[in-house]
Amino acid sequence: MTVRPILRFPHAGLKTPCEPVTVFDEELRALAGDLLDTMRAAPGVGITAAHIGDFRRVVVIELDRKDGVRTYINPEIALFSEETMRHVEGSVSMPGATEEVVRPRAIRFRYADLDGIQHEEAAEGFLAICIQHEIDQLDGVFWLQRLSRLKRDRLVKKWERTGA
Repeated sequence: MTVRPILRFPHAGLKTPCEPVTVFDEELRALAGDLLDTMRAAPGVGITAAHIGDFRRVVVIELDRKDGVRTYINPEIALFSEETMRHVEGSVSMPGATEEVVRPRAIRFRYADLDGIQHEEAAEGFLAICIQHEIDQLDGVFWLQRLSRLKRDRLVKKWERTGA
């Protein structure tokens, strides 16, 4: 597989909504493999095809190597819990920049696997946060948009001075 270049904030592609995957083939498997290698090299725990300029609804998450890689094609959230949690988030497109974000603690979501087989699962805690974060990216919502204007402006100014 290949480590691919990652779009860096504020690239316009990071605001581009992704299209559903309709073809489940070896090229899709190769993309998922490239995403995994790219995410590990970044390093990160989650990545979307949009992060590398491929605007299809593909997510790869690996919270821990012993737990394995999760690949979600065309994921969508069916249900959010009312209970929320705070977690520090960042992005492979904005290395070194992090801030606390509040999101629902648990979700129920649907997705297809690499063979096109549909699944529905529940997730909570850190996995739920990661899935919501990556689905936002597929929808063209960069994680900074989940911050207050003050926090976002402060973080972007810092990023422009040190990370861009």
